[in-house]
Amino acid sequence: MKRVLTTLTLAALGALALAPGAGAAVVEMGATTPRPGASCPDNCQAIGRVTGYQAGQAGRRSPFRARRRGKIVAFSLQLGRPRADQIDYFDGLFGGPPQARLSVLRPGPRRRNVLSGQSELFALRPYFGSTPTFALERPLTVKKDYLVAVTVPTWAPAFGVGLANEEAWRSSRDAERCDDVRQTAAQQRRGSLRTYGCLYRTARLLYTASFVPDPRPTEDAEDPAPAAPAPGTPPAATPPR
Repeated sequence: MKRVLTTLTLAALGALALAPGAGAAVVEMGATTPRPGASCPDNCQAIGRVTGYQAGQAGRRSPFRARRRGKIVAFSLQLGRPRADQIDYFDGLFGGPPQARLSVLRPGPRRRNVLSGQSELFALRPYFGSTPTFALERPLTVKKDYLVAVTVPTWAPAFGVGLANEEAWRSSRDAERCDDVRQTAAQQRRGSLRTYGCLYRTARLLYTASFVPDPRPTEDAEDPAPAAPAPGTPPAATPPR
């Protein structure tokens, strides 16, 4: 059963990916305060048939690039509340009701990214006007420098527009047709390769990802001096030093 959580439960999400005693905290990738609002319904724009990730956000570059190895256990979408006529328009334009999933990309040269992992699909319409958090059935492994993206096979009203020039995102659309929003460009086959050559400014994909870093190994402590054997007890065998 797919789980939809509130932000109040985020502190407990580490238990979905970590063994007891691992002791790593959940990091919310892409979270900013304040955050822009979704464009719908007033200036309603939506993302559709695409995979994308935020390349610049609130003065920070690459907010969705992993700084260390870990797992993604959930993601959130800030959803606008489009009107009924707007919903009908987007359903017709993009071929179905709103859906989204999270994707992990292994970066390569010239912005050519391989799809390393992907979550299950989540229906979005029941959550319009809110910010649901979707817990993944299986955590997604993320290695250092991997990118965390959002994939929208149909459409999603999780889009902020009219923002500062430093707000920028990259998409999987054909670099020669960046303005063609109708093209089917969502990257959904694991191991597939896409070029993310389309950069869009003054807009933000309104998603965050709950990242649980792998615990760091502790440094080896100095070997303690061996205890003297008790009288009459043969010494224990020790490996050569």
